[in-house]
Amino acid sequence: MKKFILFLVLIFLLAGCSEDRITPTERFDEFAKLWEEGKFADLYSFFSSDAKSEYPKEESIERLEKIYHDLDIHDVEITYEKLSEEDVDAAFEKGKATVPFQVKMETMAGPITFVYHAPMQLEGEEEETQNWYVQWDPGFIFPDLKDGGKINITTVQPERGEILDRNQMPLALNDIIYEVGVVPEKMSDSSKGKLSELLGMSEEKIDSALNASWVQPDYFVPLKKVISNELVNQLLQVDGVMVNETEGRIYPEGEAAAHLVGYLRQVTAEDLEKDEEGKYSPNDMIGARGLEQLFDDVLRGEQGVKITIAKDDGEEVILAEKPVKHGEDVMVTIDVNIQEKIFNAYEGDAGTAAAIDPKTGETLALVSSPAFDPNEIMYGTDANMWKRLEEDEQLPLINRFASTFIPGSIIKPITAAIGLKNGTLDPDEGRSIEGLTWSKGDEWGDYKVTRVSTSSGPVDLTDALARSDNIYFAMEALEIGPKAFTDGLTEFGFGEEMPFEYPIAASSIANEGSIKDEILLSDSSFGQGELQVSALHAAMMYTAFLNDGNMLKPTILTSEETGQVWKENIMTKEHAKLIQEGLRAVVTDGTARGAKNADFPISAKTGTAELKQKEDEAGAENSWMVAYPTEDQDIMLAMMIENTHEKEAGYIVTKTTEILEEVKK
Repeated sequence: MKKFILFLVLIFLLAGCSEDRITPTERFDEFAKLWEEGKFADLYSFFSSDAKSEYPKEESIERLEKIYHDLDIHDVEITYEKLSEEDVDAAFEKGKATVPFQVKMETMAGPITFVYHAPMQLEGEEEETQNWYVQWDPGFIFPDLKDGGKINITTVQPERGEILDRNQMPLALNDIIYEVGVVPEKMSDSSKGKLSELLGMSEEKIDSALNASWVQPDYFVPLKKVISNELVNQLLQVDGVMVNETEGRIYPEGEAAAHLVGYLRQVTAEDLEKDEEGKYSPNDMIGARGLEQLFDDVLRGEQGVKITIAKDDGEEVILAEKPVKHGEDVMVTIDVNIQEKIFNAYEGDAGTAAAIDPKTGETLALVSSPAFDPNEIMYGTDANMWKRLEEDEQLPLINRFASTFIPGSIIKPITAAIGLKNGTLDPDEGRSIEGLTWSKGDEWGDYKVTRVSTSSGPVDLTDALARSDNIYFAMEALEIGPKAFTDGLTEFGFGEEMPFEYPIAASSIANEGSIKDEILLSDSSFGQGELQVSALHAAMMYTAFLNDGNMLKPTILTSEETGQVWKENIMTKEHAKLIQEGLRAVVTDGTARGAKNADFPISAKTGTAELKQKEDEAGAENSWMVAYPTEDQDIMLAMMIENTHEKEAGYIVTKTTEILEEVKK
């Protein structure tokens, strides 16, 4: 009996030892997990003694880390075949085993999959300290590296898409530019000074380029890219200068479309830090403003990448390849001819304008004046350019069409529409108004509403629009009431972001969101108070008068559906017709009589936004005009010019009329 018990104990102990031993596949499983996690320092501890002898620790870890970093290897997944019990027993008898495995990984050039085998070696003098180790070799990185070879990365840069107007005229295109550089050994003593003057570069910056570690006396050292042929001819007279043709971004409209289109700039360290998707590389150019920035992802495309192994025998093995994806062109509804005509009409004046097709909602022009030349930003040679732009009192770096301003009397047709809808305004009823000023009563204190001209009789809606009578609209606003007036403006899109691809500041009603007192209500009725409106929103509001009370949604991409309604039925067809008649009267009998003799009938509303702080003081004024051809109704122009208080009377009317006539030729 004792012998039998001893026999059972021995079998139990042997079974326990068998269960406790670590098999080759269990050991490889630990190895694979570290590999998947990229813990190469820990991975090295699994190398067999022979592998460690042939592949030193620091060198091996550094190589693995560099390859995985350079190829952007991630999402590594390793699967393997588990050894059978018989194979495990045989492995322990022989002290070696082989574990076949498969590796899947994602790289900068796409997925890579390969199969390989892991020779396992049982090492350790004492049985209790024995363990399995991997007979590692470079084939574990990629099988084609087993017997030597070099990994190469080849990239193909995408061609940036162009920005085209509705007629396929370029707003931003890729064209020939010139890369200016020098060959150091051919430079003379005067070369550096001449280059500094012509390129707008400091001599220190030129020295920095010449002293780069890679530079050799006979090498071409690039300094700057330029676009002026005249400048190139001057540069070629300098000893040591060479000029190469290359491709670059050109902006044919220059200042006229600068704020609309934007320009490119080099990726910064901050951009790379925020780039979670890995879209950018250190030398990439990205959109800095405007359409270039808004549609950067569409325009820039994706670079092509090919990962290869150049084997020692000259054979090239392709591991992964992602073809280049060139950027897509972006076609906008803008008409460069209209854009240019409007910008040129400003002649340096500060202001903003938006032109649309009032029947489709398509944006034809978005202008901000003054501006900068995006070509100069990218290729200019004025070392003081940014300082000059930043210190310019006209603020050319400010995008005015994306901003809001006090609208002045161009808001009066909107006030009329709200009154008509609420039933408080009878268009045929004339109000008896005496003198140039009016106050509701003592509760208003010293506040008075002032109008620009007296009336010879009762003032009805058409007359009030034509003569831009502040008192009439203040009276009507009091009838409407603060809440209904605020609600009415909200129906016209105040207080909300326009559904538009290009970000435009939302028009606002009051600093506190709504109008809460009668004086602010009175001021707001004729476009003063705290109202703020963008030029594009002003133009869009007027589309309701031409579309039976429906206010259209603005579009800027030709791919967008046209004629979409943003605000539906904000007035009746009849009320829209009444206001149309009033807008025509503004030109025939009112404040825009300067447009009366145009080549075709024009309907419009003028406005003067007073920027002064007190009623009895002189102050700056901005002039507005929203106008369209009465019959064709194929363009709506909302234009604002700043600081017109020193200009001749009717300045905005003359400018707007001339633009419409030029466009309609």
